[in-house]
Amino acid sequence: MQMPAPVTVWHAIAEARDPAGLADLLADDVVFRSPAVHGDQAGKELTTAYLSAALVVLGPTLVYRRQWYAEHNAVLEFEASLDGLDVHGVDMLQWNDDGQLVDFTVMVRPIRGLEKLIEKMAAQLFG
Repeated sequence: MQMPAPVTVWHAIAEARDPAGLADLLADDVVFRSPAVHGDQAGKELTTAYLSAALVVLGPTLVYRRQWYAEHNAVLEFEASLDGLDVHGVDMLQWNDDGQLVDFTVMVRPIRGLEKLIEKMAAQLFG
């Protein structure tokens, strides 16, 4: 299966570490979920904030290893390094008929990597 357009756009944003493309990629009612934040983060503004912070925190060492696609869905396996701790995870994307993301869920392991991610994301988001 050919890489779906929303995945291609996300990869370009992640590679460039430039969140400007999120304005077109995210649906207004998108929901962001991550073990680094409590509860669902609903809406384009919050999702943009979290993904922009993730591009800063994970972006320099972020590498996507494998991908799986289904209709309107994708799972992207990634690796990154945070202060010498390896982080392994998946981004689960779901999009609407217009190719805009309506759900962006992140899962991360191991626990020490997640703890470091939480620390760095909080510093990026809240100073």
